[in-house]
Order: sequence, then structure tokens, then C-alpha cells
Amino acid sequence: MLTAPADMLREASLRVTKPRVAVLEALAQRPHADVDEIAHAVRRDLGSVSTQAVYDVLRALTDARLVRKIEPQGSPVRFETRVGDNHHHVVCRACGRIGDVDCAVGHTPCLTASDDHGFTIDEAEVLYWGTCPDCATS
Repeated sequence: MLTAPADMLREASLRVTKPRVAVLEALAQRPHADVDEIAHAVRRDLGSVSTQAVYDVLRALTDARLVRKIEPQGSPVRFETRVGDNHHHVVCRACGRIGDVDCAVGHTPCLTASDDHGFTIDEAEVLYWGTCPDCATS
């Protein structure tokens, strides 16, 4: 993470709190983590923190666009701090591992829809599904 969590929160006009900082730090170390993974990491750093508090922090961070929510079908909701670049994801059908995928051609070509129905499009969600190298060899 290039910017310190406290600075990220201030730039987004959010109060700097220990749970918010801990969640951002957990996500910086664990991209694509689910709520349970994040809560476990936060508890390791801060001690007792409720799962609801982690959900509340994630909602505030997502609303402020400091965190991106990923919802692969059949998988728990995941979160990441890589925001603002409209990248995509690849998901392993066997183990659920997720990786980042940059746009394949040019600058965000996926934002040019064949029919935008009058919408101003600012984000596209693309999920590629397959089998990761570890699962393919086992």
C-alpha cells in the first residue's frame, strides 16, 4: 500500500479509527480477502472486534471508494484496496483463488459498451473463470 491508511481515510473525509486502519492494513496484506479473513486479521491486531464492526467498516470504506467489493458467484464476498483502475478478476472454479487481470487492450476498452442505454458508464465488472495452476496439477 503506497499511501498510509490514516492518510487514505483523511483524504476520503473519514474519521481515522483503529478498526478502519486495521481493515485497510489487513486488505493490503490479503487482497481479495473475505469478511472472516479480514475479521481474523483485525482481531489479531486489535483484540476483540465484532464481525458486525468489520462489516460496518467495510461498508464505509466501500462507500468512500477506498475498497472494492467483489462478488463472484458461489463464493463469499471479497474485498480489495485496488480501486479506480477498472481491472478485472480471474477465479479458480476448484479452490476459489482470485487474481487481478488488467484490461487486455488499450485504456479500459470494456467501458465502451455496444449499447449503453443512455448510461454514463464508469466501471465494468468482468470475471474470468477457470482452474488455477495449483488445482490443474492436482
